[in-house]
Amino acid sequence: MSAKWKNAWMFLVVVLLVVLPLLFVEGEFGGADDAAEGAITEIDPSYTPWFKPLTELPGETESMLFALQAAIGAGVIGYTIGLLKGRQGKQKLNDQKS
Repeated sequence: MSAKWKNAWMFLVVVLLVVLPLLFVEGEFGGADDAAEGAITEIDPSYTPWFKPLTELPGETESMLFALQAAIGAGVIGYTIGLLKGRQGKQKLNDQKS
């Protein structure tokens, strides 16, 4: 199989991974905090949280900050992997010269 077809298949898989959950999930995506709060109030309706948020952010801002955090983390991981791979390649090149 040529590289062209491999790339096409990988692109198709990525598109399906993005589109299919949007088609089959009904309703809004809820966060883990909301799910935990709902589960706690089901178990103990008289539960009161220990802390309250300092500010209430709109959903879009909260999503943007979460995406920014994920992007920074992915950047750090990608940089680290690239740096280590580069060092490994450099070491192999130096070993071949010796």
